[in-house]
Amino acid sequence: MTNVERHQYILKQLKEVGIVQVVDLCEELGVSSVTIRKDLTLLEESGLLFRTHGGATQYNPYTTDRTVFEKEKLRSDDKNRIGKKAAEMIEENDSIIIASGTTMQSLARQIMPKGNITVVTSALNVAMELIKYPSVEIMQMGGTLRKTSTSVTGKYAENLLQDFYCSKLFLGVDGIDLDYGVSTSSAQEAQLNRIMIDTAQKVVVLADSSKFGRRSFGRICGFDKIDVLITDDKVSAGFVESLEKAGVSVIVV
Repeated sequence: MTNVERHQYILKQLKEVGIVQVVDLCEELGVSSVTIRKDLTLLEESGLLFRTHGGATQYNPYTTDRTVFEKEKLRSDDKNRIGKKAAEMIEENDSIIIASGTTMQSLARQIMPKGNITVVTSALNVAMELIKYPSVEIMQMGGTLRKTSTSVTGKYAENLLQDFYCSKLFLGVDGIDLDYGVSTSSAQEAQLNRIMIDTAQKVVVLADSSKFGRRSFGRICGFDKIDVLITDDKVSAGFVESLEKAGVSVIVV
């Protein structure tokens, strides 16, 4: 395969998946990691991709704070599959936390309560999705409203969590990086997410594959704090392997 053919293959993969890993490209193209890294460097210098640790992404790996109304239009099919799988984990008499984000909204939309459950949430859109279920007790957290995410942060929200211990936390993130961990665009939201993690017995991250290889401003935690990660089938096999080695159970839908 010529240099041009390799470059075309890499760009095709980026267009379809959004991210590529050096280890995967070496196996798929039958060349060394040195060759692939040179290819990625050349393509980055041409403005065709962004290099990340161990690979490259189609988009700038440092995420910005988009509104929930923009995000809900992106990868909606993937988010719905992820949300449906997460909803299957909810059991009768569960007390759970649902954090903010459009994937969390997809989860809330697909909850089919088998019995009484209690949901603590920081997100107004999540609460509005759940209000139709008589068997779901909703505890809406208070605090400072972030208009971009329609969720609350701050001391009022943080203090409320000190009085609870929940079986599961369902957490949405803006970035997943093998060195940096999981992150979100707001430092205040990252702080609240860390308290949520300490309040839950099991932490389940919901993230479509576009979040991989990206970093946001507010670091939430490393992978040692995460029990399960649910993502879509466009995720790189290299990422899945690395996360499983770190002790995270990865569910691909």
